[in-house]
Amino acid sequence: MTNSNNTNMDLWNSLSITDPKKVKPITGKSYKGSSPQPYWLVQRATETFGPCGQGWGIEIVQQGFQQCNAETMMHYATVRVWYMQDGKKCSVEHMGGTMAMYKTSTGKMIYDEDAPKKSVTDAMVKALSFIGFAGDIFSGIWDDWKYQEMAAAHYNEQKQQPAQNQNNQNSVQQQKPLAQRYNDALLAIKDAKKPQTLDKAINTFKGTQYEAGISKACRARADQMGWNEAPPINQVQQQNQMQH
Repeated sequence: MTNSNNTNMDLWNSLSITDPKKVKPITGKSYKGSSPQPYWLVQRATETFGPCGQGWGIEIVQQGFQQCNAETMMHYATVRVWYMQDGKKCSVEHMGGTMAMYKTSTGKMIYDEDAPKKSVTDAMVKALSFIGFAGDIFSGIWDDWKYQEMAAAHYNEQKQQPAQNQNNQNSVQQQKPLAQRYNDALLAIKDAKKPQTLDKAINTFKGTQYEAGISKACRARADQMGWNEAPPINQVQQQNQMQH
């Protein structure tokens, strides 16, 4: 049984949801998939820990070229990502690699002068993923389009927060706990095992600025779990329609 007081996943959970607009398909590899935009992760790390070089940063531990054969050479790099957390300096290391020279199937030789930069970026992204950045992509749950709908609702709702609240200290103080509860609710919806969890989320945020985002996330989770006919969600939708 999971300990509800366990805070080990707090940082991970706060970072793991990826903005669908900041995801790109993997190209130039023998496999397919999705990858977060590296510079967006730099922005997210700055938002989380502070300016690069002060609250977090990267260090190249090792790098070099590996000659595979007469026509193939790879560049590799080991990168350390460090960050400040609760007054302590923490770090994660990971490796990245890029083909710097190779022959195509048509016999053309390719030389990539940006291979070192790509290897360092690749290693940085992988190291950040161990902290929780883009955890939904690297854990595999991103592949479900219904989950992507929930992620989109999360970021769309954040952008729609009223700007005037920034000018009213009392409003800001009241907004912070609600905003935190909204993020917590999205995580609960993502992992919901029963329709009642969705019912509670909808009722909690009914009449708030987060109502639309919560409703969309609940509908996506209901679809994902086959709860399309779940009474709690349908009842709330009917109530909203009657009110309007």
